[in-house]
Amino acid sequence: MPFSKDFLWGAATASVQVEGAAREDGKGESIWDVAMRKPGYVQDGSSPDPACDHYHRYREDIGIMKQIGLNSYRFSISWPRILPDGTGKINSKGLDFYDRLTDELLENGIEPFPTLFHWDYPYPLMQRGGWLNPDSPKWFAEYTKAVVEKLSDRIKSWFTINEPQCFIGHGYLTGRHAPGLALEPREGFAALHNCLLGHGLAVRTIREYSKQPAFIGMAPQGNVSYPFTETPENIEAARQRTFREGTTLMENAWWMDSVYFGVYPEKSLREIGADTSIVGSDDMKIISSPLDFFGCNMYNGAPTVMGKNGYETVPRPIGGPDNTCEWPVDFDILYWCGKFFYERYKLPVIVAENGIPLNDWIAFDGKVHDAGRIDFLLRGLNSFERAADEGIPLKGYFVWSFMDNMEWYRGFKKRFGIVYVDYQTQKRIIKDSGLWYAGRISEWKKLYGIKP
Repeated sequence: MPFSKDFLWGAATASVQVEGAAREDGKGESIWDVAMRKPGYVQDGSSPDPACDHYHRYREDIGIMKQIGLNSYRFSISWPRILPDGTGKINSKGLDFYDRLTDELLENGIEPFPTLFHWDYPYPLMQRGGWLNPDSPKWFAEYTKAVVEKLSDRIKSWFTINEPQCFIGHGYLTGRHAPGLALEPREGFAALHNCLLGHGLAVRTIREYSKQPAFIGMAPQGNVSYPFTETPENIEAARQRTFREGTTLMENAWWMDSVYFGVYPEKSLREIGADTSIVGSDDMKIISSPLDFFGCNMYNGAPTVMGKNGYETVPRPIGGPDNTCEWPVDFDILYWCGKFFYERYKLPVIVAENGIPLNDWIAFDGKVHDAGRIDFLLRGLNSFERAADEGIPLKGYFVWSFMDNMEWYRGFKKRFGIVYVDYQTQKRIIKDSGLWYAGRISEWKKLYGIKP
């Protein structure tokens, strides 16, 4: 069974990573603008401005999207570009950029699918505690209202937050990401709760102020386990591990059961000694405000078997495949993503990010030959289509990323894009993987008689 006729074939980016224009047109500072100025913070010593200069080159970039055949583009809106102080006065020039971007996408037959928060938290609000501040959910709702009132006459599809496991787990607990805090899980629980409450208030704000029926979800990390071999016992072990409880605040149960079932993992709450008095009487109802689809980002999983005492992960073989971020490479996780998450949450599935960083360069013939990425995308999409074959409703797939970009603290050396960016000249080159993706989309369009 092929992907449905209304399937979203997309690619994704994030504002900090591609826009540039960090100090133009009234934009305020984000925690990442501040972090990336610290000596040694960015591994290759580079600056996030101008990044890919998408702020000025968006028309060129959308032309490339049309050439590839994308019918949806997932981008993030910069909170400090809209509200330079995080709250209060709206920066009309910031909204105007996303207004122009939206119109250009629609004129080219590409559905805009923005993410409201992809890590660029306003620095003035971080100075007031960030997600630790109990007022932070209201701050996020205020920002959401400003965006929705401006754009919802043309935009119907929304992601609220992207990968909270990273911006809370690594931003507030491990210190690996901005703002670089290193709290204990007990302390970090307040940030987790306020973040999820902000998500819930954003959902309600979109529903209230949208000028058309809205299609809303969020985009956490998937963190899927998969059976090392497909026996019934190992499948059950992988399912159990996917939804395990834990104390790192990174596990799916914290971020998904709360949103879809309205509960936190009780055992985990006890083990970290969470102060649950901060959870208001209506908070879990707000957090679990109904969504229209299940979204998640998928990069790799954990091979799992059923042992004598329950699930066990299988050690990776020495010399097994990995990528330039030194993450293990898995080829079949999108099937298990669709299967396990649909079984549990009963909503159509969108893969909001999936991709691989490789060491790409311009070859002697002026092209970029990234055969490894083609193999990864081919096997991943075939795996996802296997879920469709079993009748699991799949609504879309967004490759990460549309183009090479600033990979946070790793800088510009980690290339995820299906479009190559020469950062010295800002020249774009569609990689072989982008041409392959265009071919896959073209085959789907022919199947349904959709005009190229």
